[in-house]
Amino acid sequence: MEALLTEGGTILAAFWMTIRLTAVSALGSLVLGTLLTAMRVAPLAALRAAAGTYVSVARNTPLTLVLLFTGLGVGANLGVELSDDIATNNFWLACIGLTAYTSAFVCEALRSGLNTVPVGQAEAARSLGLGFVKTLRLITLPQAFRAVVAPLGSILIALTKNTTIALVVGVSEASVRMREMIETYGDQVIEIFLGFAAGFVLLCLPMGLLFGWLSRRMAVAR
Repeated sequence: MEALLTEGGTILAAFWMTIRLTAVSALGSLVLGTLLTAMRVAPLAALRAAAGTYVSVARNTPLTLVLLFTGLGVGANLGVELSDDIATNNFWLACIGLTAYTSAFVCEALRSGLNTVPVGQAEAARSLGLGFVKTLRLITLPQAFRAVVAPLGSILIALTKNTTIALVVGVSEASVRMREMIETYGDQVIEIFLGFAAGFVLLCLPMGLLFGWLSRRMAVAR
């Protein structure tokens, strides 16, 4: 307990980094995942094939490899710099990797939500003169989002836990700080582990409860 009290400031800073990684990556994943969903149901076969290939590759590639690619491949070998500050640059590279990986799962969740929308609604929209994009934006996607609130919540919780792998890009988040403290305070390993575990529970449990409530609140009656 002494270690947790002594390092309280650095622990809060580490969890704040975890929250920032989660928030930015979640927003990016939602945008990219929605775009991939639109491509997967597009009338053009080339778009469907491209999105399907991306989703299959991303879902079956370990997240560690994805982050290594963005950190070493994009950052080090290609020399892509998103900021002059190394720490900030690593943060954005980690967000890109997490977004690229998580968006594939968002896409599959939204695609399953689209399957719950009656086909007749899309046909009625087309009969009114609405094109593919307007039908998707005004009719089918809003209902799909309401149908998959709970799965999206599970993906967000998984993303929060996946931020612990951002250390491979050099981002010092909560899990990195925990390792450092265990090395420094070797006689308080259990206390440190339980303290950080409680921190992740405090992050993930409210999200689970919130998305569970939203799922019930926004359920579409069929």
